[in-house]
Amino acid sequence: MVTIIASSSAFTSRRLMFRISRNYVSAATHKLSSHLNKNGHVLFRHASKSTSDFQPMLFSSSSFEMTANEIQMKDDALKMINASIRAVDPYAAIKRKMVMCKEGDTLETLVVEVDDDDGAEQIKYDMSNYDRIRVFSFGKAAAAMAMAAGEIISSSGKQLDGVAIIKDDHATAEEIELLKEKYNIVVRPAAHPVPDARSVAGSNEILQLAKTSDSRTLVVACISGGGSALFCSPREPLTLDDLMQTNSALLASGMPIEKMNVIRKRLENGKGGKLAAAAFPATVLTLVLSDIIGDPIDLIASGPTVPDDGSGWDDACRLVQEYGLEADGEYALPDTVLNLLRLGKEGQLEDTPKSSHPAFCDSPPLCQTVLVGNNRAAVMAAANQAGQLGYNPVVLGTRIDGEASVVAGTYVAMAEMISQQREHHGVGSYQIAGLPAALIAGGETVVTIPAECNGKGGRNQELALSAAIKLKEIGLRDVVIASCGTDGSDGPTDAAGAIVDGASVDRIEQTNTGRCAHDAMKNHDAYHFFHDDNADYRSHHLIQTGPTGTNVADVMITLIK
Repeated sequence: MVTIIASSSAFTSRRLMFRISRNYVSAATHKLSSHLNKNGHVLFRHASKSTSDFQPMLFSSSSFEMTANEIQMKDDALKMINASIRAVDPYAAIKRKMVMCKEGDTLETLVVEVDDDDGAEQIKYDMSNYDRIRVFSFGKAAAAMAMAAGEIISSSGKQLDGVAIIKDDHATAEEIELLKEKYNIVVRPAAHPVPDARSVAGSNEILQLAKTSDSRTLVVACISGGGSALFCSPREPLTLDDLMQTNSALLASGMPIEKMNVIRKRLENGKGGKLAAAAFPATVLTLVLSDIIGDPIDLIASGPTVPDDGSGWDDACRLVQEYGLEADGEYALPDTVLNLLRLGKEGQLEDTPKSSHPAFCDSPPLCQTVLVGNNRAAVMAAANQAGQLGYNPVVLGTRIDGEASVVAGTYVAMAEMISQQREHHGVGSYQIAGLPAALIAGGETVVTIPAECNGKGGRNQELALSAAIKLKEIGLRDVVIASCGTDGSDGPTDAAGAIVDGASVDRIEQTNTGRCAHDAMKNHDAYHFFHDDNADYRSHHLIQTGPTGTNVADVMITLIK
Protein backbone atom coordinates (compact mmCIF):
# COMPACT_ATOMS: atom_id res chain seq x y z
CA MET A 1 0.00 0.00 0.00
CA VAL A 2 1.18 3.49 -0.85
CA THR A 3 0.01 6.48 1.14
CA ILE A 4 -0.35 10.00 -0.20
CA ILE A 5 -0.56 12.74 2.40
CA ALA A 6 -2.65 15.70 1.30
CA SER A 7 -2.30 18.43 3.88
CA SER A 8 -0.81 21.73 4.93
CA SER A 9 1.54 22.61 7.79
CA ALA A 10 -1.45 23.49 9.97
CA PHE A 11 -2.70 19.93 9.65
CA THR A 12 0.43 18.11 10.78
CA SER A 13 -1.31 15.90 13.31
CA ARG A 14 -4.44 15.13 11.31
CA ARG A 15 -3.31 14.61 7.75
CA LEU A 16 -5.72 13.42 5.14
CA MET A 17 -4.30 10.17 3.89
CA PHE A 18 -5.46 8.45 0.73
CA ARG A 19 -4.47 4.95 -0.26
CA ILE A 20 -3.32 3.83 -3.66
CA SER A 21 -4.11 0.20 -4.33
CA ARG A 22 -1.09 -2.08 -4.41
CA ASN A 23 -2.21 -3.06 -7.90
CA TYR A 24 -1.24 0.41 -9.07
CA VAL A 25 2.40 -0.25 -8.25
CA SER A 26 4.07 -3.00 -10.22
CA ALA A 27 7.65 -2.58 -9.03
CA ALA A 28 9.53 -1.23 -6.06
CA THR A 29 11.06 1.51 -8.16
CA HIS A 30 7.57 2.88 -8.77
CA LYS A 31 6.69 3.26 -5.11
CA LEU A 32 5.97 6.72 -3.86
CA SER A 33 7.29 8.41 -0.76
CA SER A 34 5.80 11.59 0.63
CA HIS A 35 6.71 14.31 3.09
CA LEU A 36 6.18 17.95 3.93
CA ASN A 37 8.77 20.56 3.10
CA LYS A 38 9.68 23.39 5.45
CA ASN A 39 6.75 25.46 4.20
CA GLY A 40 4.25 22.69 4.87
CA HIS A 41 3.71 21.86 1.20
CA VAL A 42 3.05 18.29 0.22
CA LEU A 43 5.79 16.75 -1.85
CA PHE A 44 5.51 13.45 -3.71
CA ARG A 45 8.33 11.58 -5.30
CA HIS A 46 9.51 8.25 -6.57
CA ALA A 47 11.58 6.68 -3.83
CA SER A 48 14.26 5.86 -6.37
CA LYS A 49 14.56 9.48 -7.52
CA SER A 50 16.34 12.40 -5.89
CA THR A 51 13.81 15.08 -6.82
CA SER A 52 11.50 16.33 -4.09
CA ASP A 53 8.74 17.28 -6.52
CA PHE A 54 5.54 15.29 -6.86
CA GLN A 55 5.72 12.79 -9.68
CA PRO A 56 2.16 11.44 -10.13
CA MET A 57 2.13 7.77 -10.99
CA LEU A 58 1.71 7.10 -14.69
CA PHE A 59 0.73 3.91 -16.39
CA SER A 60 0.83 2.92 -20.05
CA SER A 61 2.80 1.47 -22.89
CA SER A 62 6.26 -0.09 -23.06
CA SER A 63 9.33 2.02 -23.72
CA PHE A 64 9.83 3.61 -27.14
CA GLU A 65 12.25 6.32 -28.12
CA MET A 66 11.47 9.77 -26.76
CA THR A 67 13.57 12.85 -27.38
CA ALA A 68 15.51 14.34 -24.49
CA ASN A 69 13.22 17.36 -24.64
CA GLU A 70 10.09 15.19 -24.40
CA ILE A 71 11.46 13.33 -21.39
CA GLN A 72 12.24 16.58 -19.62
CA MET A 73 8.91 18.16 -20.55
CA LYS A 74 6.99 15.15 -19.23
CA ASP A 75 8.71 15.55 -15.87
CA ASP A 76 8.10 19.30 -15.93
CA ALA A 77 4.41 18.91 -16.78
CA LEU A 78 3.94 16.62 -13.78
CA LYS A 79 5.59 19.17 -11.52
CA MET A 80 3.14 21.78 -12.80
CA ILE A 81 0.22 19.45 -12.10
CA ASN A 82 1.52 18.91 -8.59
CA ALA A 83 1.74 22.66 -8.02
CA SER A 84 -1.81 23.16 -9.25
CA ILE A 85 -3.22 20.52 -6.88
CA ARG A 86 -1.26 21.81 -3.89
CA ALA A 87 -2.64 25.30 -4.50
CA VAL A 88 -6.24 24.17 -3.98
CA ASP A 89 -5.81 21.93 -0.96
CA PRO A 90 -9.23 22.29 0.73
CA TYR A 91 -8.01 22.09 4.31
CA ALA A 92 -5.48 24.85 3.75
CA ALA A 93 -8.01 26.91 1.78
CA ILE A 94 -10.46 27.05 4.69
CA LYS A 95 -7.69 27.72 7.20
CA ARG A 96 -6.63 30.70 5.10
CA LYS A 97 -10.16 32.04 4.96
CA MET A 98 -11.58 31.45 8.42
CA VAL A 99 -10.30 32.05 11.95
CA MET A 100 -11.75 32.23 15.45
CA CYS A 101 -10.71 35.44 17.19
CA LYS A 102 -10.98 36.11 20.92
CA GLU A 103 -11.39 39.52 22.46
CA GLY A 104 -10.90 39.57 26.19
CA ASP A 105 -11.73 36.49 28.23
CA THR A 106 -15.13 35.54 26.83
CA LEU A 107 -16.01 37.32 23.58
CA GLU A 108 -15.25 35.22 20.48
CA THR A 109 -15.85 36.07 16.84
CA LEU A 110 -15.65 33.84 13.78
CA VAL A 111 -14.00 35.91 11.05
CA VAL A 112 -14.21 34.88 7.39
CA GLU A 113 -12.35 36.66 4.58
CA VAL A 114 -14.48 37.34 1.53
CA ASP A 115 -11.64 37.81 -0.93
CA ASP A 116 -7.91 37.24 -1.28
CA ASP A 117 -6.84 40.83 -1.81
CA ASP A 118 -5.89 42.02 1.66
CA GLY A 119 -8.50 40.61 3.99
CA ALA A 120 -10.19 44.01 4.29
CA GLU A 121 -13.60 42.58 3.45
CA GLN A 122 -14.71 40.23 6.19
CA ILE A 123 -17.80 38.53 7.54
CA LYS A 124 -17.93 38.37 11.32
CA TYR A 125 -20.06 36.08 13.46
CA ASP A 126 -20.37 36.91 17.16
CA MET A 127 -20.36 33.52 18.88
CA SER A 128 -22.49 34.85 21.75
CA ASN A 129 -25.42 34.82 19.29
CA TYR A 130 -25.30 31.05 18.87
CA ASP A 131 -25.86 28.05 21.08
CA ARG A 132 -25.07 25.43 18.48
CA ILE A 133 -22.95 25.15 15.33
CA ARG A 134 -23.65 22.58 12.65
CA VAL A 135 -21.30 21.53 9.85
CA PHE A 136 -22.83 20.11 6.67
CA SER A 137 -20.16 19.05 4.19
CA PHE A 138 -20.61 17.26 0.88
CA GLY A 139 -18.47 16.79 -2.22
CA LYS A 140 -15.14 15.23 -3.08
CA ALA A 141 -13.37 17.56 -0.65
CA ALA A 142 -15.98 17.07 2.10
CA ALA A 143 -13.73 15.33 4.61
CA ALA A 144 -10.90 17.88 4.45
CA MET A 145 -13.28 20.84 4.55
CA ALA A 146 -15.21 19.40 7.49
CA MET A 147 -11.97 18.73 9.33
CA ALA A 148 -10.77 22.31 8.89
CA ALA A 149 -14.14 23.78 9.86
CA GLY A 150 -14.42 21.52 12.90
CA GLU A 151 -10.95 22.38 14.08
CA ILE A 152 -11.61 26.12 13.88
CA ILE A 153 -15.15 26.11 15.26
CA SER A 154 -14.51 23.71 18.13
CA SER A 155 -12.35 26.31 19.86
CA SER A 156 -15.51 28.33 20.53
CA GLY A 157 -16.74 25.75 23.02
CA LYS A 158 -20.21 25.74 21.43
CA GLN A 159 -22.20 22.57 20.87
CA LEU A 160 -20.99 21.14 17.58
CA ASP A 161 -22.43 18.46 15.31
CA GLY A 162 -22.78 17.72 11.63
CA VAL A 163 -22.69 15.34 8.68
CA ALA A 164 -20.11 14.95 5.91
CA ILE A 165 -21.10 13.01 2.77
CA ILE A 166 -17.97 11.87 0.97
CA LYS A 167 -17.23 9.92 -2.17
CA ASP A 168 -16.16 6.34 -1.48
CA ASP A 169 -12.47 6.03 -0.55
CA HIS A 170 -12.06 9.79 -0.10
CA ALA A 171 -11.30 9.53 3.62
CA THR A 172 -9.43 7.04 5.78
CA ALA A 173 -10.82 5.18 8.78
CA GLU A 174 -8.62 7.32 11.01
CA GLU A 175 -10.02 10.53 9.57
CA ILE A 176 -13.61 9.33 9.84
CA GLU A 177 -13.05 8.41 13.49
CA LEU A 178 -11.42 11.75 14.26
CA LEU A 179 -14.28 13.74 12.76
CA LYS A 180 -16.78 11.78 14.83
CA GLU A 181 -14.94 11.56 18.14
CA LYS A 182 -13.48 15.07 18.31
CA TYR A 183 -15.93 17.20 16.33
CA ASN A 184 -19.15 15.13 16.45
CA ILE A 185 -19.32 15.16 12.64
CA VAL A 186 -20.43 11.83 11.21
CA VAL A 187 -19.08 10.75 7.82
CA ARG A 188 -21.38 9.09 5.30
CA PRO A 189 -19.58 7.55 2.28
CA ALA A 190 -21.66 7.39 -0.92
CA ALA A 191 -21.38 6.77 -4.64
CA HIS A 192 -20.32 9.24 -7.33
CA PRO A 193 -21.06 10.28 -10.09
CA VAL A 194 -24.32 8.30 -9.93
CA PRO A 195 -25.95 8.55 -6.46
CA ASP A 196 -27.01 5.51 -4.45
CA ALA A 197 -29.17 4.76 -1.41
CA ARG A 198 -26.38 5.96 0.88
CA SER A 199 -26.43 9.36 -0.84
CA VAL A 200 -30.15 9.65 -0.08
CA ALA A 201 -29.76 8.54 3.55
CA GLY A 202 -26.96 11.01 4.20
CA SER A 203 -28.80 13.83 2.47
CA ASN A 204 -32.01 13.20 4.40
CA GLU A 205 -29.97 13.19 7.60
CA ILE A 206 -28.62 16.64 6.74
CA LEU A 207 -32.06 17.96 5.81
CA GLN A 208 -33.55 16.66 9.05
CA LEU A 209 -30.84 18.35 11.12
CA ALA A 210 -31.38 21.54 9.13
CA LYS A 211 -35.10 21.51 9.88
CA THR A 212 -34.42 21.24 13.62
CA SER A 213 -32.15 24.29 13.59
CA ASP A 214 -33.33 27.57 15.09
CA SER A 215 -32.36 31.24 15.19
CA ARG A 216 -29.49 30.49 17.58
CA THR A 217 -27.94 27.93 15.26
CA LEU A 218 -25.03 28.68 12.93
CA VAL A 219 -24.87 26.30 9.98
CA VAL A 220 -21.53 26.02 8.19
CA ALA A 221 -22.05 24.36 4.81
CA CYS A 222 -18.87 23.14 3.11
CA ILE A 223 -19.52 22.43 -0.56
CA SER A 224 -17.16 21.08 -3.21
CA GLY A 225 -17.28 19.46 -6.62
CA GLY A 226 -19.25 16.25 -6.70
CA GLY A 227 -21.75 17.65 -4.24
CA SER A 228 -24.64 17.38 -6.68
CA ALA A 229 -24.48 13.58 -6.75
CA LEU A 230 -23.52 13.10 -3.11
CA PHE A 231 -26.21 15.44 -1.72
CA CYS A 232 -29.20 13.75 -3.29
CA SER A 233 -32.74 13.53 -1.90
CA PRO A 234 -35.50 12.71 -4.45
CA ARG A 235 -38.51 14.96 -4.58
CA GLU A 236 -41.82 13.13 -4.29
CA PRO A 237 -43.00 11.17 -6.19
CA LEU A 238 -39.56 10.49 -7.66
CA THR A 239 -37.43 7.57 -6.53
CA LEU A 240 -33.68 7.09 -6.33
CA ASP A 241 -33.93 4.93 -9.42
CA ASP A 242 -35.51 7.87 -11.27
CA LEU A 243 -32.61 10.09 -10.26
CA MET A 244 -30.01 7.45 -11.11
CA GLN A 245 -31.48 7.02 -14.57
CA THR A 246 -31.62 10.79 -14.94
CA ASN A 247 -27.98 11.26 -13.94
CA SER A 248 -26.87 8.50 -16.30
CA ALA A 249 -28.81 10.11 -19.15
CA LEU A 250 -27.41 13.56 -18.37
CA LEU A 251 -23.84 12.24 -18.31
CA ALA A 252 -24.31 10.32 -21.56
CA SER A 253 -25.79 13.35 -23.31
CA GLY A 254 -22.61 15.37 -22.87
CA MET A 255 -24.49 18.14 -21.08
CA PRO A 256 -22.16 20.52 -19.18
CA ILE A 257 -22.38 20.25 -15.41
CA GLU A 258 -23.87 23.71 -14.98
CA LYS A 259 -26.78 22.78 -17.23
CA MET A 260 -27.24 19.42 -15.52
CA ASN A 261 -27.71 21.25 -12.25
CA VAL A 262 -30.58 23.33 -13.66
CA ILE A 263 -32.54 20.08 -14.03
CA ARG A 264 -31.28 18.48 -10.82
CA LYS A 265 -32.44 21.43 -8.70
CA ARG A 266 -36.04 20.71 -9.60
CA LEU A 267 -35.93 17.00 -8.89
CA GLU A 268 -34.60 17.06 -5.33
CA ASN A 269 -35.36 18.32 -1.84
CA GLY A 270 -32.12 20.09 -1.00
CA LYS A 271 -30.83 21.72 -4.16
CA GLY A 272 -31.49 25.23 -5.51
CA GLY A 273 -31.59 26.99 -2.14
CA LYS A 274 -33.77 24.38 -0.46
CA LEU A 275 -31.18 23.46 2.19
CA ALA A 276 -31.01 27.08 3.35
CA ALA A 277 -34.79 27.29 3.32
CA ALA A 278 -34.98 24.12 5.42
CA ALA A 279 -32.53 25.59 7.96
CA PHE A 280 -34.40 28.92 8.26
CA PRO A 281 -34.30 30.82 10.65
CA ALA A 282 -30.74 29.61 11.29
CA THR A 283 -27.74 31.61 10.08
CA VAL A 284 -25.97 29.87 7.19
CA LEU A 285 -22.34 30.35 6.17
CA THR A 286 -21.40 28.48 2.99
CA LEU A 287 -17.77 27.79 2.07
CA VAL A 288 -17.39 26.76 -1.58
CA LEU A 289 -14.57 25.04 -3.42
CA SER A 290 -15.65 25.64 -7.00
CA ASP A 291 -15.45 22.98 -9.72
CA ILE A 292 -17.46 24.88 -12.34
CA ILE A 293 -16.19 27.28 -14.99
CA GLY A 294 -16.72 30.88 -13.93
CA ASP A 295 -17.60 29.95 -10.31
CA PRO A 296 -21.39 30.39 -10.53
CA ILE A 297 -22.30 29.99 -6.88
CA ASP A 298 -25.90 29.08 -7.68
CA LEU A 299 -24.80 26.10 -9.79
CA ILE A 300 -21.98 24.58 -7.72
CA ALA A 301 -23.48 21.40 -6.24
CA SER A 302 -26.74 22.83 -7.59
CA GLY A 303 -26.65 25.78 -5.17
CA PRO A 304 -28.29 24.28 -2.05
CA THR A 305 -27.80 27.40 0.09
CA VAL A 306 -28.25 30.25 -2.40
CA PRO A 307 -31.41 31.59 -4.06
CA ASP A 308 -32.17 30.15 -7.47
CA ASP A 309 -32.85 33.36 -9.37
CA GLY A 310 -31.09 32.22 -12.54
CA SER A 311 -33.27 29.34 -13.66
CA GLY A 312 -36.79 28.01 -13.61
CA TRP A 313 -39.03 25.24 -14.85
CA ASP A 314 -38.95 26.66 -18.38
CA ASP A 315 -35.14 26.46 -18.49
CA ALA A 316 -35.17 22.83 -17.36
CA CYS A 317 -37.74 21.89 -20.03
CA ARG A 318 -35.75 23.70 -22.72
CA LEU A 319 -32.65 21.65 -21.85
CA VAL A 320 -34.68 18.47 -22.15
CA GLN A 321 -35.46 19.35 -25.77
CA GLU A 322 -31.97 20.64 -26.56
CA TYR A 323 -30.15 17.49 -25.44
CA GLY A 324 -32.55 14.81 -26.64
CA LEU A 325 -33.88 13.92 -23.21
CA GLU A 326 -37.56 13.79 -24.19
CA ALA A 327 -39.49 10.51 -24.22
CA ASP A 328 -38.52 9.69 -27.82
CA GLY A 329 -35.03 11.21 -27.58
CA GLU A 330 -31.67 9.46 -27.68
CA TYR A 331 -31.13 10.00 -23.94
CA ALA A 332 -34.72 9.80 -22.72
CA LEU A 333 -35.39 10.71 -19.09
CA PRO A 334 -37.80 8.56 -17.02
CA ASP A 335 -41.47 9.31 -17.59
CA THR A 336 -41.90 10.28 -13.94
CA VAL A 337 -39.20 12.95 -14.30
CA LEU A 338 -40.62 14.30 -17.54
CA ASN A 339 -44.08 14.46 -15.98
CA LEU A 340 -42.78 16.35 -12.94
CA LEU A 341 -41.01 18.87 -15.18
CA ARG A 342 -44.20 19.30 -17.19
CA LEU A 343 -46.28 19.94 -14.07
CA GLY A 344 -43.73 22.46 -12.89
CA LYS A 345 -43.78 24.30 -16.17
CA GLU A 346 -47.57 24.44 -15.98
CA GLY A 347 -47.33 26.09 -12.55
CA GLN A 348 -48.71 23.16 -10.59
CA LEU A 349 -45.55 22.64 -8.51
CA GLU A 350 -43.57 25.03 -6.32
CA ASP A 351 -40.24 26.08 -7.79
CA THR A 352 -36.94 26.58 -6.00
CA PRO A 353 -36.73 29.47 -3.45
CA LYS A 354 -35.80 32.85 -4.87
CA SER A 355 -34.23 35.97 -3.32
CA SER A 356 -37.64 36.91 -1.88
CA HIS A 357 -37.56 33.94 0.49
CA PRO A 358 -37.01 35.04 4.14
CA ALA A 359 -33.83 32.97 4.34
CA PHE A 360 -32.28 35.30 1.76
CA CYS A 361 -33.95 38.70 2.05
CA ASP A 362 -33.10 39.70 5.64
CA SER A 363 -30.65 42.53 6.31
CA PRO A 364 -28.00 41.70 7.30
CA PRO A 365 -28.48 38.48 5.31
CA LEU A 366 -28.87 35.21 7.17
CA CYS A 367 -27.16 33.30 4.34
CA GLN A 368 -23.74 34.27 3.02
CA THR A 369 -21.38 32.43 0.70
CA VAL A 370 -17.58 32.60 0.46
CA LEU A 371 -15.47 31.12 -2.34
CA VAL A 372 -12.42 29.45 -0.79
CA GLY A 373 -10.81 28.00 -3.92
CA ASN A 374 -11.31 27.60 -7.66
CA ASN A 375 -9.77 26.55 -10.96
CA ARG A 376 -8.03 29.89 -11.41
CA ALA A 377 -5.92 29.27 -8.31
CA ALA A 378 -4.82 25.91 -9.68
CA VAL A 379 -4.02 27.29 -13.14
CA MET A 380 -2.04 30.23 -11.81
CA ALA A 381 -0.01 27.91 -9.58
CA ALA A 382 0.83 25.74 -12.59
CA ALA A 383 1.83 28.81 -14.59
CA ASN A 384 4.03 30.04 -11.76
CA GLN A 385 5.72 26.64 -11.59
CA ALA A 386 6.28 26.75 -15.35
CA GLY A 387 8.05 30.08 -15.01
CA GLN A 388 10.27 28.71 -12.26
CA LEU A 389 11.22 25.81 -14.54
CA GLY A 390 12.37 28.22 -17.27
CA TYR A 391 9.33 28.22 -19.57
CA ASN A 392 7.54 31.24 -20.98
CA PRO A 393 4.09 30.64 -19.47
CA VAL A 394 0.85 31.80 -21.08
CA VAL A 395 -2.49 31.34 -19.32
CA LEU A 396 -5.12 30.65 -21.97
CA GLY A 397 -7.98 31.05 -19.52
CA THR A 398 -10.05 29.11 -17.02
CA ARG A 399 -13.26 28.82 -19.03
CA ILE A 400 -12.19 26.12 -21.48
CA ASP A 401 -15.09 23.88 -22.45
CA GLY A 402 -16.47 22.02 -25.46
CA GLU A 403 -15.81 18.55 -26.84
CA ALA A 404 -12.52 17.19 -25.54
CA SER A 405 -11.36 16.12 -29.00
CA VAL A 406 -12.00 19.57 -30.44
CA VAL A 407 -10.18 21.32 -27.61
CA ALA A 408 -7.25 18.95 -28.13
CA GLY A 409 -7.02 20.01 -31.77
CA THR A 410 -6.80 23.64 -30.72
CA TYR A 411 -3.89 22.94 -28.37
CA VAL A 412 -2.03 21.02 -31.07
CA ALA A 413 -2.58 23.82 -33.59
CA MET A 414 -1.24 26.38 -31.14
CA ALA A 415 1.76 24.18 -30.38
CA GLU A 416 2.52 23.80 -34.09
CA MET A 417 2.44 27.57 -34.58
CA ILE A 418 4.73 28.24 -31.64
CA SER A 419 7.12 25.47 -32.74
CA GLN A 420 7.76 27.34 -36.01
CA GLN A 421 10.12 29.55 -34.05
CA ARG A 422 12.61 26.67 -34.22
CA GLU A 423 13.10 27.39 -37.90
CA HIS A 424 13.54 31.10 -37.36
CA HIS A 425 16.25 30.96 -34.71
CA GLY A 426 13.79 31.49 -31.90
CA VAL A 427 11.90 34.36 -33.52
CA GLY A 428 8.51 33.97 -35.18
CA SER A 429 5.87 36.41 -36.36
CA TYR A 430 2.93 37.12 -34.06
CA GLN A 431 3.82 34.46 -31.52
CA ILE A 432 2.08 34.38 -28.16
CA ALA A 433 5.16 33.03 -26.39
CA GLY A 434 8.81 32.39 -27.03
CA LEU A 435 10.43 28.98 -26.72
CA PRO A 436 10.35 27.09 -24.46
CA ALA A 437 6.65 27.79 -24.08
CA ALA A 438 4.05 26.58 -21.57
CA LEU A 439 0.37 27.00 -22.41
CA ILE A 440 -1.72 26.56 -19.27
CA ALA A 441 -5.51 26.34 -19.28
CA GLY A 442 -8.32 25.35 -16.97
CA GLY A 443 -11.92 24.35 -17.35
CA GLU A 444 -13.94 21.26 -18.06
CA THR A 445 -14.44 19.67 -21.45
CA VAL A 446 -17.14 17.13 -22.30
CA VAL A 447 -17.36 13.86 -24.20
CA THR A 448 -20.59 13.03 -26.00
CA ILE A 449 -21.00 9.26 -25.77
CA PRO A 450 -23.36 7.28 -28.04
CA ALA A 451 -25.92 5.18 -26.20
CA GLU A 452 -24.36 1.91 -27.41
CA CYS A 453 -20.80 2.86 -26.46
CA ASN A 454 -19.03 0.57 -23.95
CA GLY A 455 -15.57 2.16 -23.91
CA LYS A 456 -13.82 3.31 -20.77
CA GLY A 457 -12.17 6.65 -20.16
CA GLY A 458 -12.76 10.25 -19.19
CA ARG A 459 -12.65 13.70 -20.74
CA ASN A 460 -8.98 14.24 -19.83
CA GLN A 461 -7.88 10.89 -21.24
CA GLU A 462 -9.90 11.49 -24.40
CA LEU A 463 -8.36 14.94 -24.82
CA ALA A 464 -4.88 13.46 -24.48
CA LEU A 465 -5.61 10.63 -26.92
CA SER A 466 -7.01 13.02 -29.49
CA ALA A 467 -3.97 15.27 -29.07
CA ALA A 468 -1.61 12.31 -29.50
CA ILE A 469 -3.30 11.32 -32.75
CA LYS A 470 -3.11 14.86 -34.10
CA LEU A 471 0.54 15.25 -33.07
CA LYS A 472 1.34 12.06 -34.98
CA GLU A 473 -0.63 13.15 -38.04
CA ILE A 474 1.36 16.36 -38.44
CA GLY A 475 4.65 14.82 -37.28
CA LEU A 476 5.12 17.30 -34.43
CA ARG A 477 7.74 16.36 -31.84
CA ASP A 478 9.20 18.06 -28.78
CA VAL A 479 5.67 18.85 -27.64
CA VAL A 480 4.03 17.36 -24.55
CA ILE A 481 0.35 17.73 -23.71
CA ALA A 482 -1.19 16.78 -20.35
CA SER A 483 -4.76 17.01 -19.13
CA CYS A 484 -5.63 16.18 -15.54
CA GLY A 485 -8.61 16.32 -13.20
CA THR A 486 -7.61 18.02 -9.97
CA ASP A 487 -9.72 15.54 -7.98
CA GLY A 488 -7.61 12.61 -9.15
CA SER A 489 -10.57 11.03 -10.94
CA ASP A 490 -11.35 11.14 -14.66
CA GLY A 491 -14.57 9.41 -15.60
CA PRO A 492 -15.26 5.92 -14.18
CA THR A 493 -11.53 5.11 -14.01
CA ASP A 494 -8.69 5.10 -11.51
CA ALA A 495 -6.80 7.70 -13.56
CA ALA A 496 -6.81 11.50 -13.23
CA GLY A 497 -5.93 12.07 -16.87
CA ALA A 498 -3.13 11.40 -19.32
CA ILE A 499 0.06 12.87 -20.77
CA VAL A 500 1.25 12.38 -24.36
CA ASP A 501 3.85 13.38 -26.92
CA GLY A 502 4.24 13.08 -30.68
CA ALA A 503 5.41 9.45 -30.52
CA SER A 504 2.87 8.17 -28.01
CA VAL A 505 0.57 6.56 -30.58
CA ASP A 506 3.40 4.68 -32.32
CA ARG A 507 4.92 3.70 -29.00
CA ILE A 508 1.68 2.13 -27.79
CA GLU A 509 0.53 0.55 -31.05
CA GLN A 510 3.91 -1.05 -31.80
CA THR A 511 4.37 -2.54 -28.35
CA ASN A 512 0.76 -3.60 -27.65
CA THR A 513 -0.65 -5.89 -30.32
CA GLY A 514 -4.21 -5.09 -31.30
CA ARG A 515 -4.34 -1.55 -29.96
CA CYS A 516 -5.38 1.17 -32.39
CA ALA A 517 -5.63 4.83 -31.45
CA HIS A 518 -8.35 5.61 -33.98
CA ASP A 519 -10.47 2.67 -32.80
CA ALA A 520 -10.01 3.82 -29.21
CA MET A 521 -11.19 7.31 -30.13
CA LYS A 522 -14.18 5.95 -32.01
CA ASN A 523 -15.16 3.78 -29.03
CA HIS A 524 -14.25 6.43 -26.41
CA ASP A 525 -11.89 3.85 -24.93
CA ALA A 526 -8.83 5.95 -24.08
CA TYR A 527 -8.24 4.22 -20.75
CA HIS A 528 -7.69 0.78 -22.26
CA PHE A 529 -5.54 2.25 -25.03
CA PHE A 530 -3.20 3.93 -22.55
CA HIS A 531 -3.21 1.42 -19.70
CA ASP A 532 -0.29 -0.95 -19.15
CA ASP A 533 0.76 -1.96 -15.63
CA ASN A 534 4.02 -3.42 -16.91
CA ALA A 535 5.37 -0.27 -18.56
CA ASP A 536 8.56 1.41 -17.42
CA TYR A 537 8.38 4.89 -15.92
CA ARG A 538 9.17 6.82 -19.09
CA SER A 539 6.50 5.01 -21.07
CA HIS A 540 3.56 5.65 -18.76
CA HIS A 541 0.75 7.75 -20.14
CA LEU A 542 -2.07 7.58 -17.59
CA ILE A 543 -1.71 10.03 -14.71
CA GLN A 544 -2.75 8.36 -11.45
CA THR A 545 -2.67 10.35 -8.25
CA GLY A 546 -5.36 8.62 -6.25
CA PRO A 547 -8.02 10.82 -4.62
CA THR A 548 -6.48 14.25 -4.03
CA GLY A 549 -9.12 15.49 -1.60
CA THR A 550 -9.87 18.53 -3.74
CA ASN A 551 -11.84 19.27 -6.90
CA VAL A 552 -11.65 22.44 -9.00
CA ALA A 553 -12.21 20.98 -12.49
CA ASP A 554 -9.28 20.29 -14.84
CA VAL A 555 -5.84 21.69 -15.64
CA MET A 556 -4.45 21.34 -19.17
CA ILE A 557 -0.78 21.90 -20.00
CA THR A 558 0.94 22.14 -23.38
CA LEU A 559 4.74 22.40 -23.41
CA ILE A 560 6.78 23.24 -26.51
CA LYS A 561 10.56 23.36 -26.98
